[in-house]
Amino acid sequence: MTPRPSRLVRALTPALAAGTLLATAACSDDGGTDGARVPGVTPSQAAAQRQTPSPTATLSTDGARTALITEADIEDAWTQVTDTEAKSWHDNLLIGTVDVSDFLTAKAQSADCQRLLDSLFDDDLLGRPSGASALRGFRQGDSRLLYQVASYDRTAPQDSLNWMATLPEKCDQFTVTDGRQQRTVQVIETSLPKVGDARQGLRVTVQGSADGDEATLTLDVAAVRVGDDAITVTAGGLDGDENDSVQQAVRQGTQRLKDVLAGKSPAASPT
Repeated sequence: MTPRPSRLVRALTPALAAGTLLATAACSDDGGTDGARVPGVTPSQAAAQRQTPSPTATLSTDGARTALITEADIEDAWTQVTDTEAKSWHDNLLIGTVDVSDFLTAKAQSADCQRLLDSLFDDDLLGRPSGASALRGFRQGDSRLLYQVASYDRTAPQDSLNWMATLPEKCDQFTVTDGRQQRTVQVIETSLPKVGDARQGLRVTVQGSADGDEATLTLDVAAVRVGDDAITVTAGGLDGDENDSVQQAVRQGTQRLKDVLAGKSPAASPT
């Protein structure tokens, strides 16, 4: 399997330092999906999670945009960028083919790790939305934060959260190559504030080179389900560790989405 040529064309924007960009994130309090924080989620656990009471309103496109966080919702000096710029954020360090030889159950495990890298690159960690969706991007130095709100088919977001929960074991460390060089990828579980109906956090670290120099890309990824809708946050870059901002995004963003689904206007963002 070779890297998809079309991805190589989607290189990072010139504004990104060392040719590297980022994607989505997580870390802090208490986390994981309710009743399924460890790898190996059983069908009964998944079913119980899908039955969690949640708002029943259908998320509209306007509602999805209203549910997006603002600069005031996240800590530090983040600056909102245009939607066009945010949609162009893709990190070349995520492009490559997973080395199957790293795994005991080669095909199954390597496929999961390949899916992780591909979905981070394509910004569709929970799959393609079936309904309304909106995204917003923020920049702080060489770091990026991408925040998304979307509506999915009934079982899709929980199934994706269950899949994410297995990755720290399946993909704890592996090698990826783009045909010219090898990179080492590590995946660990991170904790999230106990918000929404279910949640999962990961930290993905990619060690390789950018423009001939050694580089480490660190991405904190968070996903929170609220009924059939979900938010995802990806933050990081070569500087790494945007933990505090991800925590804030998860807390404030989940509440904003719940307010919108309940037909309320989201509370004013903290200052």
